[in-house]
Amino acid sequence: MSSLKTRLETDMKTALKSRDELVLNTLRMALTAVRTEEVSGKQARELDDAEVMKVIAKQAKQREEAAEAFEAAGRTESAARERAEEEVLGRYLPKALSEDELTAIVEEVFAAEGFSEPKQMGQAMKAVQAKVAGRADGKAVAALVKARLAS
Repeated sequence: MSSLKTRLETDMKTALKSRDELVLNTLRMALTAVRTEEVSGKQARELDDAEVMKVIAKQAKQREEAAEAFEAAGRTESAARERAEEEVLGRYLPKALSEDELTAIVEEVFAAEGFSEPKQMGQAMKAVQAKVAGRADGKAVAALVKARLAS
């Protein structure tokens, strides 16, 4: 069993004992998403930490999008709950890269691989995403790679 999944389960039990509804419900939903991912496909399998982290990151992004939608609709209470759930999930994700750190990674990959033409966008994105490993938003990565290829 992945250590991250074990940590989620342990923290969920702690939240249950301390009657922390927000953490309990958020971790329950995250673990359900992990278990759903484990049984999807042709054969059930155990997810490793990287795969569990991807599921958690997806859950956090869903909370962020829902919060934005609630705020746009003027439902501040619902938006606040979504933001709180996103914060709980954020505890299990690696620290996000700053824009400077992300730019440095893009420059490093371009220097190592020699990407220079816009038609290399896919290869460049794949190489940068491998280095970033879920610590930056895909849109931000794409924007930096596209700008770098255009120059």
